[in-house]
Amino acid sequence: MLDPNQKAVVIGISGCSSSGKTTLARLLRDIFPNTFILHEDDFYKPESEIPMKDGLTNWDCPEALSIPDMTAALEHIRATGELPVSTMNLTRPFLSRRHTHGSSTTSSSYYPPSSSSAANKAPPKQKTGPGKTITTAKSKSLSNSPKQPTLDSKEDLNSVGPCPITTDFINKIKARVADWLQPSSPGHRVLHLSSQQQQQPLKICIIDGFLLYSPPPLLPATLLSQMDIKLFLLVSKAKALQRREARDGYVTLEGFWKDPPGYVEKIVWPEYVRAHEWMFEGGDVEGGKVKAEEVSKRLGVLVNQKEGETKMDRDFGETLEWAVESIMRELERLVLGHEDKKEEGQKDGEKEKDEEAIALNSFAMKKKWAAAQRERNARELLIKEAQEQQQQQKE
Repeated sequence: MLDPNQKAVVIGISGCSSSGKTTLARLLRDIFPNTFILHEDDFYKPESEIPMKDGLTNWDCPEALSIPDMTAALEHIRATGELPVSTMNLTRPFLSRRHTHGSSTTSSSYYPPSSSSAANKAPPKQKTGPGKTITTAKSKSLSNSPKQPTLDSKEDLNSVGPCPITTDFINKIKARVADWLQPSSPGHRVLHLSSQQQQQPLKICIIDGFLLYSPPPLLPATLLSQMDIKLFLLVSKAKALQRREARDGYVTLEGFWKDPPGYVEKIVWPEYVRAHEWMFEGGDVEGGKVKAEEVSKRLGVLVNQKEGETKMDRDFGETLEWAVESIMRELERLVLGHEDKKEEGQKDGEKEKDEEAIALNSFAMKKKWAAAQRERNARELLIKEAQEQQQQQKE
């Protein structure tokens, strides 16, 4: 159950580079109300502080990230329901260090609000420290909220390519969530009635990143505890390589980064394996069989893979459906305690069945005893009558 004072639920979306994390996050932001995104890429250290491996800059290891800042940001979001830039003294500038520099654009709302002509107008900015900037423009997905600071996130201002599913399919999913949000449905209680004391709807923060769920010592438990719902996207090495190579490169505060030859083979994939082999049978990440039950129990991570299968590359529409259904189910469990009540109901039902069985058995035993008693009485009567007849004959 959530802390009743918690203002936002944090949903993590993780997976290998190019597994579709940001694409999914942006779609979910459009589907669920009161939702905004925080990108792990906004917590990269300056390029001069990124570790080297085999002569290459290693952007894909934990040491490349400011984990304390990311943890502090999530703590603030859960406590206030707002992004933290205007109220926190972070250890370093809170700006995107690297982001995908895509080449495709579209007018779909799946893209960040800044892709519209209105949003392209520079909003008023306020300096809050060296290299730290906030804007006072309202985000599209937070349009029902009062003005609040928003991250100057280069990651969120960028395109991630064409939307992989149709508008009709997205509208179908939106309609499913809209039904869930009706006053008579659980979603309404999750986002509204459960927060009456707070006088504002419960917000949803989605954090997407390539490294969110590795157990200690790779990542601290303090970071893992800040995510209420954890989704993990699978992708094959071949697909990740194909998608990554299709990207132009990455913008950093210091300039522009483009993957050197062999970067995915030498850095991206090995680092992904190192951080996530604990999730797979025998540590075989490429084999693709996730230890779903252990992963769920150990860190509460949900994986888009059906039980017993090893399929890595799923249709994105299927992934979106899985994510939406998982989020609705987990929100009900966290806010309303539905799963606990269900378990209690199952226990109560089992108890009632046991009691009913005992009662039935007791009744059956009594009935059986009564029948046996009648038989004994009948036999005793026959014996008595026979004895009386014998006595009469003697007389």
